[in-house]
Amino acid sequence: MDYLKDYLPWVLSAITCYMTLMVGNKNKWSWALGLANQVLWVIWIVAASAWGLLPMTAVLTVLYARNHIRWLRDAKA
Repeated sequence: MDYLKDYLPWVLSAITCYMTLMVGNKNKWSWALGLANQVLWVIWIVAASAWGLLPMTAVLTVLYARNHIRWLRDAKA
């Protein structure tokens, strides 16, 4: 589990930066990438016992899902 604690933050950071770039470019799939990234965040939180980040991850999951649904609706309109 130590490798997860050591290396997963690098992956999480890269995905978060890329997702933010995608949002700025108004890519409708950026929020889906953010949702997938939340799964990795939960894995890291458990591996690192960083329980204080769990509420943030829960809120971001809801927000990313909301945004993804809204952007898909807007793309269809």
